[in-house]
Amino acid sequence: MTYKIKLSRMLAPVLLSGFFLTSSPQTLAQEAVRQDGEIKQMVNQLSAQNLEQLVQKMVSFGTRHSLSTTTSKKEGIGAAREWVKSEFEKYAKTSGGRMTVEMDRYTVKADGRRIPQDVEMANVMATLKGTDPNDDRVIIVGGHLDSRVTDVMDAKSKAPGANDDASGVAMVMEMARVMASKQFPATLVFVAFQGEEQGLYGSKHLADRAKKENWNLVAMLNNDIVGNSYSAETGLHNNTTVRVFSEGIPVNETEEQARLRRTLGAENDSPSRNLARYMENVGERYVDQIDVVMVHRADRFLRGGDHTPFNQNGFAAVRMSETNEDFDHQHQDIRKEDGKQYGDLIEYMDFEYLRKNTGVNLATMASLAWAPAAPDKVSVLTADLTNTTQLQWEAPAKGEKPAGYYVLMRETNSPAWEKKFFVKDTKADINYSKDNYFFAVQAVDAEGHASLPVLPVPVR
Repeated sequence: MTYKIKLSRMLAPVLLSGFFLTSSPQTLAQEAVRQDGEIKQMVNQLSAQNLEQLVQKMVSFGTRHSLSTTTSKKEGIGAAREWVKSEFEKYAKTSGGRMTVEMDRYTVKADGRRIPQDVEMANVMATLKGTDPNDDRVIIVGGHLDSRVTDVMDAKSKAPGANDDASGVAMVMEMARVMASKQFPATLVFVAFQGEEQGLYGSKHLADRAKKENWNLVAMLNNDIVGNSYSAETGLHNNTTVRVFSEGIPVNETEEQARLRRTLGAENDSPSRNLARYMENVGERYVDQIDVVMVHRADRFLRGGDHTPFNQNGFAAVRMSETNEDFDHQHQDIRKEDGKQYGDLIEYMDFEYLRKNTGVNLATMASLAWAPAAPDKVSVLTADLTNTTQLQWEAPAKGEKPAGYYVLMRETNSPAWEKKFFVKDTKADINYSKDNYFFAVQAVDAEGHASLPVLPVPVR
């Protein structure tokens, strides 16, 4: 069943421009029932069986440690990279020439810690080129291919890395398979990173490359440890929730940006935090029996992941991870002690849970890629003291012209957007006080695909 609803009919009560928006705003709960049939179809095409087969193949390489062999065709990181590349190339055949595959090689210098000597590493990337030559947006989804055991320097022992992080790479590959034949105005990049366990080297290489080459990277979705629903330590079994981590205050924030943040009280409104909100809203709309839980931290307690270098370079990036990590089967030598099995083995994964988490990522990526670019120069007028809010902005400079804009609103103590208005103009006079609410603006197309929200800055 498709839930696609024409924008004019869905939002008719609030199609007001340049006037006070006194009609009842649409709540995000109402929006949750509205689906794009093509996105829903792609989510339904994701296969738990395919995901299991992909993980099983990655486990079969014995170890995928970043310092393991690159000469064997059956074992080690080299063989694993070549296999991922060959799978991407199969998917690319359905893209009409728009998907290209590369082994993005780079050299990591000895660091005296986890890199004993200079070593060549490589990220395996499949890039689905956008169809609109005037739309330069890029969206990345990634997971890390390398694995480890208890000793992070042990490149010889079996390190199946089924959940950490063959689960994330399988997710990326299954998304590439389903999405390769579709046409998106923005460019999508599917990445299997190397070097995460040794120090986030693959993601740092790509984040630095994106910064150097001036990519218009609007979102990076990192998926690491996303396929287990059971915690042996606590006995909790939960395959209906998944965590999304996002930084609050941008790590590269300038002093000027810090002053503005303090003025607005916007500690909970970084680009990454609003990407997480977007992922929550869109993911739950398209995937049944999943609750996307926003964790207001950049990552798990005292830990990090492949989204971190993107944050450090000023990009919006988030991390998805399962709700209950099983530490008996993570970063462990394969062994039995006192009747307990240790090791990151495939039998401890839940592939239906992984399928649902894959769907959240796919829906987020597709919705963003089909949406117009975000509005420019979003501002709130502050020349007069009033109990209303005047917002203005400019249409995005590149890409598709929006059909209109959503003005999002929430109380200052609320973590999530609560209401929204639709306007066709590039301004809105809202009968709610800017003292009592946070606002943001999204560009939206005729099918309801919305950009990431942009917070207004004060202007006189």
